[in-house]
Amino acid sequence: MKAYRQVVSNKGSAGVDGMPVKELYDYLTKNRKQIESELREGKYLPQAIRGVEIPKSNGKMRLLGIPTVIDRLLQQAVGQVIAIKFEMEFEDYSYGFRPNRNAQLAVLKAQEYINDGYQHIVDIDLKSFFDEVDHCILLQLLYRKIKCPLTLRLIRKWLRIPILINGKLTKRRKGVPQGSPISPLLSNIMLNELDKEMEKQGLRYVRYADDFSIYTKSNHAARKTGNMIYLFLKDKLKLPINREKSGIRKPVNFVILGFGFVPTYKKGDKGKYQLVVGEKRWESLKQKLKTITRKTTPCTFDERIYKLKEVQRGWIQYFRIASIHAKLKSLDSWLRNRLRYCIWHHWKKPERKRKNLIRLGVDHEHAYSWSRTRMGGWAVAQSPIMVTTITLERLRKRGYEAMLDLYEKVAPHLNEPLYT
Repeated sequence: MKAYRQVVSNKGSAGVDGMPVKELYDYLTKNRKQIESELREGKYLPQAIRGVEIPKSNGKMRLLGIPTVIDRLLQQAVGQVIAIKFEMEFEDYSYGFRPNRNAQLAVLKAQEYINDGYQHIVDIDLKSFFDEVDHCILLQLLYRKIKCPLTLRLIRKWLRIPILINGKLTKRRKGVPQGSPISPLLSNIMLNELDKEMEKQGLRYVRYADDFSIYTKSNHAARKTGNMIYLFLKDKLKLPINREKSGIRKPVNFVILGFGFVPTYKKGDKGKYQLVVGEKRWESLKQKLKTITRKTTPCTFDERIYKLKEVQRGWIQYFRIASIHAKLKSLDSWLRNRLRYCIWHHWKKPERKRKNLIRLGVDHEHAYSWSRTRMGGWAVAQSPIMVTTITLERLRKRGYEAMLDLYEKVAPHLNEPLYT
């Protein structure tokens, strides 16, 4: 039931059988005994996973594997049990998909290393990690802790089931499908061997799933460490690295989990760095906000505000530890003008614009002249006539929340634990 609740809360789309999450409970009620019997006798066969491509930030596509809801439920249940066996073995500086750990803690640890003088960073990018995991190595690691042959058989079946791409079934002989509930745990089990090697060498590192970086005090030490880890990944774990994205970085050129670093200029803080948001994340946020506030997007003003809040709150909650006050102030001003543009466009006809301006307190003469203006909508949105009528106070009454206000609500509480 715990696994069922988790699958339902995750929502997600249907697998190859077309069964949605909302039908899972009824299906389990009717077929629970049959599923249990097949599992106990080792006769259960998972269905193929559905391949779906989603765009990446660099313009390329990422292949997700979506199991059926029944397989997602069983994977969640198995993951809950075996995670307990492996969790005690995982190293302290692994932060991804673990209880009481998150991305912000990983970033703060990286900042701590940098501010302690470890400013030559070995940034290694694993090439298509989830597609390159060696099944034999992973199953051997699982066998060390799991002695139940039925559980091992089940995991092996999940690893080997084919993927349906564009109507064709494709065999899988390596890799862990991204999108399945058990894949984050399996990736941690695999890369825990890398953590152990780095601990053995006494390295300072941070790992979040397949994103990891190592912090050293000199360029020579960074090169030596990078070569050693490259050979370990290649020979022991059979994992290739992306040479184009890997290298030795200085803090100002380094981005970790969307966060960047810039020097602080406070007195007594020479050589220290503060957290900022990476440029790509700013661009991604602005693009999402632009899509929601596009004048031709068919939705009401209240629907726009609701969608904006969803994006804003999630983004602020993630980046609340960064110094973003000045940029948020500028972004809020731009976003309010976008909303004013939507309102002006929604009024459409000149007579309707005139009447609405009068209702908002504009005198008849100015209301008439502005309603007949030949200025473009974006220019009108930034003009005094809209700024003084569609004020911040009026927008707030309609549910609008400035990102800077959201940030100031959570920023003072940085001393509280960053996990839930």
